[in-house]
Amino acid sequence: MVTNPSTPAFRQPTAVELGFNRLFGLLVGLGFGLKHNYLLQVRGRKSGQLYSTPINLLETGGKRYLVAPRGRTQWVRNAEAAGEVTLKKGRSRQTYGLWPVADSEKPALLKAYLDSFKTTVQRYFPVPAGSAAERFASIAANYPVFELTQK
Repeated sequence: MVTNPSTPAFRQPTAVELGFNRLFGLLVGLGFGLKHNYLLQVRGRKSGQLYSTPINLLETGGKRYLVAPRGRTQWVRNAEAAGEVTLKKGRSRQTYGLWPVADSEKPALLKAYLDSFKTTVQRYFPVPAGSAAERFASIAANYPVFELTQK
């Protein structure tokens, strides 16, 4: 992966962020949250254990996308190895295949993601929300993006 030297390949969450993610993940798993909040579940690539993390699902152009604002996190590496993820909210669970989005196609998606969820993810982007899609071209390689496909 090519990375921009101004942003790390992976941004480790702080202890506060880890605690918040656990609490928020529990609430989303129970069915609470906004329509774009889901609990992403994926099997560990080494352990086989089921891991969960709350995510913001980007829906645009009739398609669904996962964006990793922290970079190549554990869930990204696990999802790449598994080839699938499950989105859970309350009792609803849907398993999806993953299609990695090419860096050349990411700028518009990164812009849409940041513009949609700026209050929670702006700190992970060196480009301010509301910027033109072209501003994301130089950092696109730092942010894994997957199109979700029906299984």
